[in-house]
Amino acid sequence: MISTGHSTEETIRVLFIESDPGVAEMYKLKLEVDGYQVTVVPNDDGVLEAAANARPDMIYLDLRLGEEHGYATLQQLRATACTQNVPVIILSNEAASEMTGRGFTVNLLDYVVRAGPAPTGPAWNLEEWARASSS
Repeated sequence: MISTGHSTEETIRVLFIESDPGVAEMYKLKLEVDGYQVTVVPNDDGVLEAAANARPDMIYLDLRLGEEHGYATLQQLRATACTQNVPVIILSNEAASEMTGRGFTVNLLDYVVRAGPAPTGPAWNLEEWARASSS
């Protein structure tokens, strides 16, 4: 079971990795309205530093079709002490079989395949995912 290291009364800290600023802002606003503390970072060389500073309880990683950089980011998160046990949820338009085949090989918690960028998808199970080991 994944340990988040916080009590159930604490605010859940979310690191949202998304390269499109408009999409990132939309998700950030939705998650903040739902009561989460959100740090947004583009999928670039600053991800690990942002993760170390934010100390997230949950990470969302947006992957675009055919994007190898996102999978490399996921591998880096798993190889870094401060994020190796943090639950990661991939958001993507890729087929579920692609997520299963590649994402779970680097200890992915779950994935959300989305047809569009609606902000409601990422929050539907966040509380349960982030508190997976608290119960």
